[in-house]
Amino acid sequence: MQARRGRRKFGPSQKERIFFACVPDDGTAAEIHALAAQIKRDNTLEGTLILPEHLHVTLFHLGDWPKLPEEIVNLASVAASHINVPAFEVAFQRAESFRNSTGVYPFVLTSDSAPWHALHGALGAALGEAGLGAATRGEFKPHMTLTYDRQRMKPFAVPPVTWRISAFVLIHSQLGKTNHIHLGRWALSA
Repeated sequence: MQARRGRRKFGPSQKERIFFACVPDDGTAAEIHALAAQIKRDNTLEGTLILPEHLHVTLFHLGDWPKLPEEIVNLASVAASHINVPAFEVAFQRAESFRNSTGVYPFVLTSDSAPWHALHGALGAALGEAGLGAATRGEFKPHMTLTYDRQRMKPFAVPPVTWRISAFVLIHSQLGKTNHIHLGRWALSA
């Protein structure tokens, strides 16, 4: 049975978010968090920094749900198990605020999208074959959110942070509880 569900928006009854992401190792997460703290001080940003253990680059958002959708988790996990992509290097060299309509802007590090194409494309195709193609719509701009702030920052260069992407994970985020649970991890080939 294939599940076809559209992307859901967060509402009071939707507390369970699931998404595929790449997460940095502890050393890289600490380096990124230190850079974020320095940028925050230098620019008088007021938002709370994302915890180092929650830093990630979202590959595909699979929705916000009232309860964890086991069928979607199973379909997504099977799709992920078919990915055979080599590990790759990325560099985050710019920071900026993304636009939105809430007046609280995601402040992010950005990476060139080219190194991400193989993983993003393969996972997107696998999700489509699993009946989860609705999750693959939209533009992919690799970024890592550092904080949310009312001050909007134009793009600027930062000291490069490099990171070897050697795996991706399926994350269950319990919204409002600052809790990320890794439901699965898939290694990329050497």
